[in-house]
Amino acid sequence: MTDMPKTGLRNVVLTGASRGIGHATVKKFADAGWRVITTSREDVPADCRRDTNWTHHIVADLAAPAEQEKLIAETLAAIGDGPLHALVNNAGVSLKTPYAERLGCLNGDLDAWQAVFELNLFAPLRLARGFAAALHKGQGAVVNVTSIAGHAVHPMAGSAYSISKAALSALTREMAAEMGELDIRVNAVAPGEIETAMLSKETEVLLPRIPLQRLGKPDDVASTILFLCSPESAYLSGTEIFVTGGQHVY
Repeated sequence: MTDMPKTGLRNVVLTGASRGIGHATVKKFADAGWRVITTSREDVPADCRRDTNWTHHIVADLAAPAEQEKLIAETLAAIGDGPLHALVNNAGVSLKTPYAERLGCLNGDLDAWQAVFELNLFAPLRLARGFAAALHKGQGAVVNVTSIAGHAVHPMAGSAYSISKAALSALTREMAAEMGELDIRVNAVAPGEIETAMLSKETEVLLPRIPLQRLGKPDDVASTILFLCSPESAYLSGTEIFVTGGQHVY
């Protein structure tokens, strides 16, 4: 990745960018005039390369602490002494068997649990720490993508995923309390049943428990993330917004 020009554009780092919510969020920020620094385990997919809104991409497997440090170092080298205006912690993983069976507390491999927590919880923490100084310069915002599954037992989401997302909600609160002293806002977005590759085929059985009677679109979540990084939400911090069509009220 070449050095980025030092202009007045606003900079955002977005993890888990290659598909679903992440891909929709890239487009949302780029259309709004932001410079987007993306990361995922693989190179930018071919269909994304054709998207003129796609800007800078860093290949990194954020399930590994060394790769998290690599992302931090390469991003800071790219922006130089410039500010970072937003960090979106979107990357996440959910464990399932080859038959898409839900893994609970008693039948999930504990090493796999640790891998889930490394990506879903510790990566957001390490990235927030690593980018804190740059976010302070930009009076920036951090948005953690949590989940409705972090707030109640979900019939399809595994226990490791759900508990890691509950921990990420708590981390959002703690980070908001500490990072506010650096003029950094920290909020979370908790999606419900969103039409992405991670969604189980059986999810439609949950429609009766969604007041809006439909599954969500990645763009529904992307719009909320952009709002939480924009000046329109300048006095919001420590908040978790449920993008669930009302499903969370049950």
